[in-house]
Amino acid sequence: MSLVGHAEAWREWRAALAGPRMHHGWIVAGRRGTGKASFALAAARELVAEAGIPQPPGDHPDIIILSALPASTEDERKRDEGKPYQLKRNISVDQIRGMQQRLTTRPTLGSRRAIIIDPADDLEKGASNALLKSLEEPPAGSYFLLVTHRIGRLLPTIRSRCRVMQFPAVADLEIDAILQQQAPGADADMRAAAIAAAGGSPGAALDFVNQDLGRLHQLMEHISNAGDGDFALRGALAEAMGSRPDRKRQLAAIDLARAVVAGRMAHVPRAAIPALTHAHAELVRLAAQAPTYNFDAGLLVMEIGTLLASLAPPRETAHG
Repeated sequence: MSLVGHAEAWREWRAALAGPRMHHGWIVAGRRGTGKASFALAAARELVAEAGIPQPPGDHPDIIILSALPASTEDERKRDEGKPYQLKRNISVDQIRGMQQRLTTRPTLGSRRAIIIDPADDLEKGASNALLKSLEEPPAGSYFLLVTHRIGRLLPTIRSRCRVMQFPAVADLEIDAILQQQAPGADADMRAAAIAAAGGSPGAALDFVNQDLGRLHQLMEHISNAGDGDFALRGALAEAMGSRPDRKRQLAAIDLARAVVAGRMAHVPRAAIPALTHAHAELVRLAAQAPTYNFDAGLLVMEIGTLLASLAPPRETAHG
């Protein structure tokens, strides 16, 4: 994905690089799908590069990237074969300790080393506490970039030791240009629906197109507008979701429902705002749990549908 909307982040990063004391910890925060991981990797390559030292074009020995590992030996095999595979729920304390062991040695090519944790939201509790020790006493020449979609999930003590770089929502026209380039099969109506549902996230818009979320979006809008007294629409929603959706599709569905709720905020009567606020808060809770919980797909869709149905205006009672 093109690094759209990153001009201010680059200005801030390069100003820090040029300064006398580069901060050792950075939180790269913003909505999922705004290109934060791509920025973190490009920024890390600038950080470790030094004049007169050739830099490798591929994996860099002085950039450590920690993310969730394959869930099993079978998933490792699928990854190596280029097939879809499942990930573990968290970044483990063992991964953090392995990284810390590497920090006891000198960088390979220059004097600096970068550690990217993506996403830092997925650190298990022990891993967060272990990371905190490195942030409190960082080894010389070591710099941390913590990619996060939900900064509130990070320990306050971790947040307090890092400089936060916030990534804003991307403009609709820029997202449309990305969709035209990377999803040329999507027509104008599909792109418009994807942009409306994405909430400023190019990645979410691409997921909308690539995962064919148009039918889900239509049903969610219908449920939130008309309700679902006989549960028929929720049944259709479950069918559109699929019997065994993977974790990525589950999260995309939750984000889509959040976008539907957020889209109603600007034009509802004041009396409807508490229901909207409650539904949005519950969807935020589901989004926080999705990376680590094994949801029953049917129950998840039912909960999403019920939250959306709660937003529909009450039907007038017929009088004879």
